[in-house]
Amino acid sequence: MDLFEYQGKEFFARYDMPISPGKIAFTVDEAVAAADELGTPVMVKAQVHTGGRGKAGGVKFAATIDDVREHAGNILGLDIKGHVVGRVWIEKASDIAEEYYASFTLDRSAKKHLGMLSKEGGVEIETVAEENPDAIAKIWVDPVAGLTEAETRAWVADAGLPDAAVEGSVAILQKLYTAYTDGDADLVEINPLILTPEGKVHVLDAKVTLDGNATFRHPDYEQFDATQTRDEREAAAHEKGLQYVGLEGSVGVIANGAGLAMSTVDVVNQVGGAPANFLDIGGGANADIMAGALEVINNDPAVKAIFINIFGGITRGEEVANGIIEAMGRVDIDSPIVIRLDGTNADEGRAILRPNLSDQLMMEDTMLDAARRAVELAG
Repeated sequence: MDLFEYQGKEFFARYDMPISPGKIAFTVDEAVAAADELGTPVMVKAQVHTGGRGKAGGVKFAATIDDVREHAGNILGLDIKGHVVGRVWIEKASDIAEEYYASFTLDRSAKKHLGMLSKEGGVEIETVAEENPDAIAKIWVDPVAGLTEAETRAWVADAGLPDAAVEGSVAILQKLYTAYTDGDADLVEINPLILTPEGKVHVLDAKVTLDGNATFRHPDYEQFDATQTRDEREAAAHEKGLQYVGLEGSVGVIANGAGLAMSTVDVVNQVGGAPANFLDIGGGANADIMAGALEVINNDPAVKAIFINIFGGITRGEEVANGIIEAMGRVDIDSPIVIRLDGTNADEGRAILRPNLSDQLMMEDTMLDAARRAVELAG
C-alpha cells in the first residue's frame, strides 16, 4: 500500500518523528481555511501516488492566503503522470539550511534490510546514484540483530553529515528503522530530511509503502487501503479479495501463487503476446474464487483470450477442474480459455476437464504450449 505524503507523515508521527504541522484539504475553500488556521507562509502540496510533483507544478510556496487560493485552485485537478490531484496538503513552511536523504527497504539478495543515507537530499535518489554514487552511504541490517545506536552513528559519519546534524539524524534514523520494522513497511523514505537554521533535524517529506499482507496485525491500516489508487479492474478484483494488477495486453492471466503468476506473465511475453493483467488466486481454486477471477478478467474489454495456469500443491487438480467448470457455468465468458493444469492430482483434473473441452475451453500439457495457444487466440 502506497501512502500519500500526509499519511506517511502521520505514520512517522506515531514513532515520534518531528513533522511540520499541516492539514489535508479537498477543496480550495478547505485549503484556505487550513492555511488560515496554520498561519502563513505555507506550502501547498499535491497528494498523489507518484513522484515528480514539484516539476509538474504540484508543490508551491504560498506567502499569503491569496497565494493559497491561487495555488490550490491550480493544483486541484492537475494531472501528474496520469494521477489527477484530488487533495492537497497544506503545511507550515520550514526554513532549510541543508537537505539530506534517508530510507530503509529490503535487500532481498542479501536477505537484510538496506538503509541508504546521503547528504545530497531534495533530489531523486536515482539521480544521485547515477551521478555521484559515493554520496550514498549504505548499511545492511540483520533483521534479527536490529540497528544499534553505535551502528547508526557510524553510518551518519560515513554519509558525511555535518556535526550540527549528527544527534538529530541519529535519533530520527533509529525511529525510522523502528517505523519500518514495527510498522511492517516495504519502504520508508524521507527526502528531504532537513537541517533547519536553528540546528534542528526535521522530516520534510514522507514516502511510505506498507506491506498489505500485514494488515491483520494493523487493523487501522484499512484507512490507508481505502485511499489506494486503483483502476476499475483493480477495484473490482480488490473487492473479491484477489491479488490483481492491470496491464495493457490482450491475454488475461490467472495463476495460483505470485511466483507462478509472474512467470506466466513472462512466458506470454516470451511467445510474442502481451498480458492484460497479473492475477494470483492464491492457494485456493474453488468455484467462488475462479468465478470471481474470470468475472474480473472477462469485464476487461481488452482481453481476447484467457490463460489459466495452475500448478497444484496443497490445491488438488480435481478441485481446480471442478472449480473451473462450475465457474464457467456462473460467468458468461466472452473470450476463449486455455488451461494448463499440473501438479497434485493433475491427471484426475485433466480427466474431469476433457469431456468439457470445446472451442471455448482448451487444454495444453505445458505452460509454453498453453501460452502460445492463448497468444494465438488473442490475435
